[in-house]
Amino acid sequence: MSAAEMYTPQALILTEKAIAKVKGLVEEEANDELKLRVFVTGGGCSGFSYGFTFDEIVADDDTTVETEGVTALLDPMSYQYLVGAEVDYEEGLGGSRFVINNPNADTTCGCGASFSV
Repeated sequence: MSAAEMYTPQALILTEKAIAKVKGLVEEEANDELKLRVFVTGGGCSGFSYGFTFDEIVADDDTTVETEGVTALLDPMSYQYLVGAEVDYEEGLGGSRFVINNPNADTTCGCGASFSV
């Protein structure tokens, strides 16, 4: 058995804070069909930017990650950049936001919203 066969990283990891925030937002919207879509787009000061939105529709080629009643979605293009990444939620003096700890990123910008590979 090869090393790759022994360890396949989880597509996306959601922290307890991220799970709690998503559950709260879904409850506020009173729509149990909402799923957190995590994606990557071109742009940002480091080359790629992270994005978050809620979606009711799961595309045929989406990867779904279910954790403690929360479903996250990754499209195929974003999957390659986010596999094994951790989604967290932070609250502080600068505001509140979802953040990503991405082991695939070679560099990130100062605010953590963009990265390069």
